[in-house]
Amino acid sequence: MIFTIRKAKKEDMPQVLALINQLAHFENEPDAVIITVDDLEKDGFGEHPAFFCFVAEIDSKIEGIALGYQRYSTWKGKAIHLEDLIVNESARGSGIGSALLDEIVKYGHNLGVKRINWEVLDWNEPAIKFYKQKGAAIKDEWRVVHMDEQSIKNYISKL
Repeated sequence: MIFTIRKAKKEDMPQVLALINQLAHFENEPDAVIITVDDLEKDGFGEHPAFFCFVAEIDSKIEGIALGYQRYSTWKGKAIHLEDLIVNESARGSGIGSALLDEIVKYGHNLGVKRINWEVLDWNEPAIKFYKQKGAAIKDEWRVVHMDEQSIKNYISKL
């Protein structure tokens, strides 16, 4: 399977959203995605993009994405967060995931980041194995903490 990796373009966002929805189904949260193509276009391609994205393409069809954003570590300095690395189910095992991760690592290296981080579900054994093979450390002692939109509203209402 021959594919190319490139930076995403605004016109790629419908296919990017389709892969995001595929991931949501895989993670047993098919109704969790509320973002739209318009959101992705506005947030990723404006004057101050909120994210960067690389795509893997075969014959003009996007078969994988790696979407991330810049962060800052108070301990390490510049960092990037890989929000999602998604490969279309039919293209898994083709090397696309490795190539996308390679692109993220090269991108981070060129930015001079001191860390690249992401999360993986504890039941996603193939992904855990893949990341470990690539040299990533799985930090089991850390817990993901987040507030959803309703939690933020509730918090603010109590201030």
